[in-house]
Amino acid sequence: MKHTAGLLVAASLLTTPLAQADVILHAFNWKYADITAQADAIKAAGYKMVLVSPPLKSSGNEWWARYQPQDLRLIDNPLGNKQAIEQLIAAMSARGIAVYADVVLNHMANETWKRQDLNYPGQELLGQYAANPAYFERQKLFGDLGQNFLSGGDFHPEGCISNWSDPGNVQFWRLCGGAGDRGLPDLDPNNWVVSQQQAYLKALKQMGFKGFRIDAVKHMDAYQIGAIFTGEITSGMHVFGEVITTGGAGSGDYETFLRPYLDSTQHGAYDFPLFASIRSAFSYGGSMNQLADPGAYGQALPGSRAVTFAITHDIPTNDGFRYQILNPQDEKLAYAYLLGRDGGTPMVYSDHGETQDKDGLRWQDYWKRSDLKGMIRFHNAVQGQPQQLVGSGDCFVLLKRGKTGLVGINKCDSEQEYWLDTGKFEMNWYRNYRDVLDANAVIQVQSQWVRLAIPPRSARMWLQE
Repeated sequence: MKHTAGLLVAASLLTTPLAQADVILHAFNWKYADITAQADAIKAAGYKMVLVSPPLKSSGNEWWARYQPQDLRLIDNPLGNKQAIEQLIAAMSARGIAVYADVVLNHMANETWKRQDLNYPGQELLGQYAANPAYFERQKLFGDLGQNFLSGGDFHPEGCISNWSDPGNVQFWRLCGGAGDRGLPDLDPNNWVVSQQQAYLKALKQMGFKGFRIDAVKHMDAYQIGAIFTGEITSGMHVFGEVITTGGAGSGDYETFLRPYLDSTQHGAYDFPLFASIRSAFSYGGSMNQLADPGAYGQALPGSRAVTFAITHDIPTNDGFRYQILNPQDEKLAYAYLLGRDGGTPMVYSDHGETQDKDGLRWQDYWKRSDLKGMIRFHNAVQGQPQQLVGSGDCFVLLKRGKTGLVGINKCDSEQEYWLDTGKFEMNWYRNYRDVLDANAVIQVQSQWVRLAIPPRSARMWLQE
């Protein structure tokens, strides 16, 4: 998303497979070579997928410039080039880690500050290509770099979104900033544009990408999405979109934007309904009962469609969404919940201090925190184990994962105690269950009733040894 504020559809419904519930590392705005250099550490931490910033032609050092494509036909930007991506995919594949691409298909770069035409990539870049043809040919994914691949007729008319509650307005007009910004040129899904976008996605898939995050999918209508994402493209891929909502079933933006996207595709989506449930549960006066089974009330997406999170890149970097940032301890507890529960594909956000002036380095190297590694170890160990709700209250929620693990979250300032009836919730006897967050916290089933204690403002994730 920008820094500022038929038959084709039916075909896509048949082809996107259900996602594995492995953990994604969102290496936000990392240089591709830096991701490659951390391959062993990423594997050791338990991640099974890595989402990289948009692999395309863009310029400018700001993070949001990565979301302003100048050319889809090659990979060359400040984060790296095609060779860097090839090395990254090879390194990750050798370690059993899938690489996902963040793809930007709604718009092209706003270059009205320096030119008035809508020819892309434009004469300036074409001149650079011509001056160094050998280099740019090596970066090419498809097409003829000797000419523009888009022109004025490939875009919607100029004009900014004026009604964010109207799908037609949101999906036809431009994303614009303030102060007279003319916005990001919005692509028209004509046959030529769609063919170029398909060629781009096919080339990325051929390189070895295993998933696509669709940026700004809220701004693309069902016809456009269905036309681009054919069965050939989605087969064997994990495809998910970003549709920001303030809640789940019943909320206006969910019903207007997210539900239609889910109904018209088999893609996954960011689970903003669950995130709203988490924020509400952790809020002053909120109850952790909301997290006992939010999907039963339409306040979480089905697990096979959901990409779950405690923070996304848009939340801290966009002033309009910063109100959604969780307290640091609540964010940690949210990750314990997301990595302890059954359902969804959890995604961990880790940046390079893009909001350092506001947040310090809060999310820099977040991916390798020791507590998070423990949570991922728990998550990977209990995958496939059925979930049971053991108990919940205003302060806590306690979930059981088969006989393998127990996870409890306590948001309050006092210890929460619960007596587990092993006659009802079967566990393995005379085996240690050790907390992955505190190695000194161990329980063992030696009688029907087992005392479980969750310290104040903490999580316990007991895993059978």
